[in-house]
Amino acid sequence: MRINTTMNEGVYLPILDFMADHKPKTIGQIVKAMDEKNISFVQVLQSVMVLAGAGHFAAVQEDGVIQKMKKHTDKLNACIMDKARSSGDISYLASPVTGSGIQVGRFQQLYLLAAAKGKKQPAEQAAFVWDILASQGQRIVKEGKALDTMEENIAELTLQAEEFAQKQLPVLKALQVG
Repeated sequence: MRINTTMNEGVYLPILDFMADHKPKTIGQIVKAMDEKNISFVQVLQSVMVLAGAGHFAAVQEDGVIQKMKKHTDKLNACIMDKARSSGDISYLASPVTGSGIQVGRFQQLYLLAAAKGKKQPAEQAAFVWDILASQGQRIVKEGKALDTMEENIAELTLQAEEFAQKQLPVLKALQVG
């Protein structure tokens, strides 16, 4: 069963702005910050529940648990990202922060793998990914059409790597993924 609801921007936007740094916060911290904006405890709680239900918020583990699990999730994620060289079968990486899987597609896993191997810039990451794809006879498909040249493929991979670095990577870093 699916329920549609209209979200009150006057309530949700300040909460989302407060959470924009992607750092874990307690409900108490959110309530305190929203009190200054005349957003009630009930409104905060309702917003948190809706945002969590939609997958935008997640419960986090205690710092000690996160530290204890980090080496295990790093090892698991390294194996999964290495597997992404040849397959997109696993589209999740483990987060010690949430204690759960976080959806991360094949190319994004390969960008993370490239970064782990010292390729810090999107263009370097794109070249790394292209080398993997080209060695397997694969190409990027854009708008239903396979890109023909190496230059076209690298240009598209670079755009995707830049978008990943701007939008997804900050969240993944906050979740200690990759």
